[in-house]
Amino acid sequence: MNASSRSFSASLAAMIGISLVIMLIAVDSTVVSTALPRVVAELRGYDLYPWTASAYLMTNAVMIPIMGRLGDLYGRKPFVIASIILFTLASVLCGLSQSMLQLVLARGLQGVGGGMLTGVAFASVSDLFPNRLQRVRWQAMLSGAFGIATATGPVLGGWLTEHVGWRSVFFVNVPVAVLALPIVMKFLPHIVHHEGNDKSIDWLGAVLLAVGICGLLLATEQGQSHGFGSPLFLALLGMAVVAGALFVWHQYHSRAPIIPPRLFSNHAVRQLALLATFTGLTMFVLVFYSPLMLQGGFNLSPNSAGVLITPLLLMITIGSLLNGRLLPRLKRPERLIAQGQMLLLVGCLLLVTLNESSPRAWVMFVFGISGLSFGFQLPNLTLQIQSVVERRDIGIASALIQTMRMLGSMIGTSIAGVIVNASFARHASRLLSDAHLSDTRVTALLNTPQVLVRAQDQAVLTQLGQSLHFDALHLMDQAREGLVHGIHNAYLGCAVVIAIAIGIALKLPPYALHAQDKSHQPEKKSAAEG
Repeated sequence: MNASSRSFSASLAAMIGISLVIMLIAVDSTVVSTALPRVVAELRGYDLYPWTASAYLMTNAVMIPIMGRLGDLYGRKPFVIASIILFTLASVLCGLSQSMLQLVLARGLQGVGGGMLTGVAFASVSDLFPNRLQRVRWQAMLSGAFGIATATGPVLGGWLTEHVGWRSVFFVNVPVAVLALPIVMKFLPHIVHHEGNDKSIDWLGAVLLAVGICGLLLATEQGQSHGFGSPLFLALLGMAVVAGALFVWHQYHSRAPIIPPRLFSNHAVRQLALLATFTGLTMFVLVFYSPLMLQGGFNLSPNSAGVLITPLLLMITIGSLLNGRLLPRLKRPERLIAQGQMLLLVGCLLLVTLNESSPRAWVMFVFGISGLSFGFQLPNLTLQIQSVVERRDIGIASALIQTMRMLGSMIGTSIAGVIVNASFARHASRLLSDAHLSDTRVTALLNTPQVLVRAQDQAVLTQLGQSLHFDALHLMDQAREGLVHGIHNAYLGCAVVIAIAIGIALKLPPYALHAQDKSHQPEKKSAAEG
């Protein structure tokens, strides 16, 4: 069915289905992030704490470009359906995990489903609305869905963690999927833009891409654990660089490249891809480490932490809605990305000032400023890249933005982990030295911030304090200062990245909102709805 002949009600129903898919992704990330400190407390293994995010991000980043290309070749609907099913099954496995290793593996599988969803869901909007101005207006619906999910996620995750148990946060995805699946199956049209019979895909390139991404992640994790001068880190980094270089070379010589080289010959695409990397890095550091700061550093309950961090995610929606209203009215709409980054720079600098005695209203305000800034970045990155590529490349271009965001998130999480853990380790070592404590049991407990979120470890430390005659509560309070200091340093690192991003965003080419996208010819091949 051609986009122009589709009824309003059919388009609305299809958008509701896509919005539910977006909610499925958003609910998972926000609900889970609030529960993770309690997960670590029960399953132990703080050393695997970053992997609960990294495993998801790694498989997610690998799948997004592959699915973006497959969606361009075969249409997006079949992959949306398959990804909903896979993502939901993986979520159930996460909730049934009995160890941190099992959870990490299940999160990796969940990332496969999430990458499939992300790789095709955002590009589906361009199938429904080829006109850019229409797309901007309907984008508000996706922003609202994303905002509802992200705003309710932290509070819901905190409440479920406290009153039902952390496992329940993974089962939240099931009812959303049950609702989304039949709507997508019935109303999302199956549209194929690819012309010709050749629908081959570069699987060797896919393998090289996967090796490069996984090697990069493993290298950052190894560097975080054993130092950036360790032989294994250097070997993994070398593997990632070689695989990445071979991937780029192969794309220029492949008959059916995953990421067509013509995309990167476009200067605007290169700029937007780099900006997406920086946005993903800063956003994920804030979403992932802020709950740890509130719970481990400020000693708040998961429920209280969820309430305080809600404005960060709620204001993403408000910003996106404002963005949709402002975009058609501005002479230079591409400047909204830079303006959003300027607001984020202010937010990150204010986050560094937060401490345990900060008024809760002020904490929520600071998180709200940061969230509002993302509302002017996230939708515009996708909208603008869709406007500068040919119609046949919209799927892979949209996927490229999401992939770069995932890569930025992956790199940001690892670098922030190095900063936070190093700061905490130095602080804890100094505390033990000042207190003249050399007992190996105490040293082991203060080896990681896990003791600050795990009640059992705190009870053990209290018992050791009674037997060794030191004030365990005072020691933990001082250790919290080290954790907060480390997370503040991570925020400062984000501020540096944002400053660089502002310089890039100010040089983006004009965004001709009222122009038609390239190659907006009637679809050569289109399947009927359903």
